[in-house]
Amino acid sequence: MDADVSESAGPPEDSDDSATGEGRSQAGDDSGASPEPPAGHRHHWLRWTALGVSLVVLVAAGGGWWLYRKLDGNIRTDTSAAAELKTYERERPATVVHDAENILLIGSDSRAGDNRAYGRDDGGSQRSDTTILLHLAADRKSATAMSLPRDLMVWIPVCHKADGTATKKQFAQFNWAFEFGGTACTIRTVEKLTGIRIDHQMVVDFNGFKDMVDAVGGVEVCLKKPVDDPDAHLKLPAGRQKLDGEEALGYVRARKSIGNGSDTERMDRQQQFLGALVNKVQSNGVLLNPTRLYPVLDAATKSLTTDPGLDSLKDLYDLVRGLRDVPTDRVQFLTVPRQPYAADPNRDELVQPDANRLFKRLREDAPVTVVPADRLKNDDGKNTGKNNAATDAPDAAGPNPTPTYSGNNAAADLCKR
Repeated sequence: MDADVSESAGPPEDSDDSATGEGRSQAGDDSGASPEPPAGHRHHWLRWTALGVSLVVLVAAGGGWWLYRKLDGNIRTDTSAAAELKTYERERPATVVHDAENILLIGSDSRAGDNRAYGRDDGGSQRSDTTILLHLAADRKSATAMSLPRDLMVWIPVCHKADGTATKKQFAQFNWAFEFGGTACTIRTVEKLTGIRIDHQMVVDFNGFKDMVDAVGGVEVCLKKPVDDPDAHLKLPAGRQKLDGEEALGYVRARKSIGNGSDTERMDRQQQFLGALVNKVQSNGVLLNPTRLYPVLDAATKSLTTDPGLDSLKDLYDLVRGLRDVPTDRVQFLTVPRQPYAADPNRDELVQPDANRLFKRLREDAPVTVVPADRLKNDDGKNTGKNNAATDAPDAAGPNPTPTYSGNNAAADLCKR
């Protein structure tokens, strides 16, 4: 009965009450609900909303794909190095800990192209100005960056030049390997020196380094004395200050104008700056902020030449993702134990057995302790100030001692030392 009344009592579809929704609004007053549009209008509105959302998603996806392709296309691949290394595969060291990774970072000092502002171009020739072996622990809870002095005297194996001709095996300073046979020759020299298998390599040029520093908004350093070095394009007062890309490049490359003028001190300064750069990226949330991350990625990818295993944005992202949770105090920097070469004090030689001990621990993914040089003490408790193993601390994993080396970590505030 109620159903019959409801059917006969309702207003016709074209009545004013229906058009205005008055009857529904009165019922809605009691419930607090807003008036609903007619069914036909509602369906029309939903169709347009769905279309609009679809367009936004497509535009965003298209924009994201364009940005991905752009960044991915920035990266250059060194296929010739991969081919050269494959030729000598049988003599390369085996991987000891498969989940750990060893990446060789090479800073090129080529003066060709945009880099000519930083010195004379000798026919486009180049040597490795900075070489760092970055060891990533298998559990990704620590990272250790070991600098190799460019003036270190080492055996450089037979390598092939760009024109296909072969060099002879020779005892020479380390950075000649890059000039002789590029990245492949440098990798083979490092592997023969350390016994550590190099999994990947990255070559970074001057301008890419500058752009990365600018992309993070500059990096803070602390100078004990003012610096005025026209050759390094650098003039800075003493004290804490933020360096832009151009200043940062001069700071890490300057030699005679800062400190005692040694290459060892310059490497220490490079390590300290890289630690400050890592700290800046992590503390400012760059990795979690797309608007801040993009310019950093753009600058980084433009500056990189990598092996085929790291030549895509996905490969680099997977690498960085595994490192983003590493505490900054576990990102460590040190220089291979070295001392003036006996036959020429302007060159370096390894301090043994300390160097081989360090190589073995990195090869086997064993812990290494790094402390500032002024805190290093020998077995008698006296400060050594040397860049070598100075003391042994009990290893948390067992009775084997953990060697301690001079260096820094990314969490250190160098102005407070």
